[in-house]
Amino acid sequence: MNGRSGSAPTIVLFRRDLRVSDNAALAAAVDREGPVLALFIFDEEGESIRPAGAASRWWLHNSLAALSQKLHGSGAKLIFARGRTRDVVATAIEASGADCVYWNRRYQPAETAIDAALKRELRAAGLIAQSFDGALLHEPSLLKTGSGGYYKVYTPFWKALNSGGDLRDPIDAPKSVNGWEGKFDGLSLDDLHLLPKTPDWAEGLADRWTPGEAGAWQRLQAFKNEDLADYENRRDIPSIQGTSRLSPHLAFGEVTPVQIFAALRRPDKAGAAKFRQEIGWREFSYHLLFHNPHLHKQSFRPEFEGFTWRRDRQATKAWKTGMTGYPIVDAGMRELWRTGWMHNRVRMITASFLIKDLMIDWREGERWFWDTLVDADPANNPASWQWVAGSGADAAPFFRIFNPVLQGEKFDPHGGYVRRYVQEIAGLPDRYIHRPWEAPATLLTHAKIELGKTYPNPIIDHGAARERALILYQSIRDKAKVSSSKETAS
Repeated sequence: MNGRSGSAPTIVLFRRDLRVSDNAALAAAVDREGPVLALFIFDEEGESIRPAGAASRWWLHNSLAALSQKLHGSGAKLIFARGRTRDVVATAIEASGADCVYWNRRYQPAETAIDAALKRELRAAGLIAQSFDGALLHEPSLLKTGSGGYYKVYTPFWKALNSGGDLRDPIDAPKSVNGWEGKFDGLSLDDLHLLPKTPDWAEGLADRWTPGEAGAWQRLQAFKNEDLADYENRRDIPSIQGTSRLSPHLAFGEVTPVQIFAALRRPDKAGAAKFRQEIGWREFSYHLLFHNPHLHKQSFRPEFEGFTWRRDRQATKAWKTGMTGYPIVDAGMRELWRTGWMHNRVRMITASFLIKDLMIDWREGERWFWDTLVDADPANNPASWQWVAGSGADAAPFFRIFNPVLQGEKFDPHGGYVRRYVQEIAGLPDRYIHRPWEAPATLLTHAKIELGKTYPNPIIDHGAARERALILYQSIRDKAKVSSSKETAS
């Protein structure tokens, strides 16, 4: 039996839109008043292009479990499948007799191509196929500069985005969903094999996070009520919860930017304007990705493609495991490994250290974050790494090199963050917590610290590394000038 007699079902594809509220595709399907076949496809074609990281897969499993329960409570069953999207959709149409397929748009270029081909094929077969917005505040294909191009600098992008009129209101969750009741040879959630098993390293993630739409709303309300008022002053302090921690919920579409903006609608609300700008950076990153499909593996500024990076497995391993000898860097990398997340200020510090102190390719860091972050995002991740490297659009200047000691002393002055994650030096007083190699021997002995054994000495001298980076980055700038002069002359 296919739901209501005489009505063909509508297939709704769920991807990174794991919610029932403000879900335009689901709302449109419910409005058709026929049965709804809710379908999640683990897209093997998209995975072959860039597989999801391990932390993302953990989040995805738990978010899908929450979505399945939510849909079940509304009257629908979430069906799981894996394979190529076009093949699974064709099978679902044959099994259900569906005449319509709805989905919310994705913006990773490979996924956009998959969805565009699906839409063409379905329409050519005489079916209804429609995509909807919901992941972003803007459509990257529509927001253009005066000359018809795309924005490469954040400030004019943000200005243009804000000049487009009022945002739409969020869409309410349907009161009920007429779920399709036919048979489909789907999989169980466990059959998708998303969770780690041997070993199961996800305990720290489970202790910190609540994936799913309900968890997203709990986090949003807590941020709005407890952290937003002083957000601008506290967001750079890693030892406290001064940021929203909404990023993984946004990454999996458990909450939308439209919903967040609606929740923070009062312009006079302290902290709201600054937080909206941070959402704006996410929008800008997607704008860049849409127009630069290879953002995660190709420097936005072509002159950086000729740069000779160092290959140093030992140094890279020290960075990944939080054993560089620089406490703020090590604390960040250990927080990442333990919780699947890292404070944004510390992300910049750790990225700068890998790129500019160790002179290791930004792509190495981007790949590590992609695998270990629960909020690993196809746009934010590469755009942010390229921003730090100086190779991206509207990037930090090449001479901006974070001093890990001074950054630690400025943003973690009492060492609360470092002591939480680098416990082997927790006994040091504030004066030496970010520079343990300068602590007197008697103090180290009293704190039971043996540098080089219980905690490493710095793997590189920051001052010397900074000078080396400036020289090499200046060579990039000189080559770019020469190249520009030749183009002008020709």
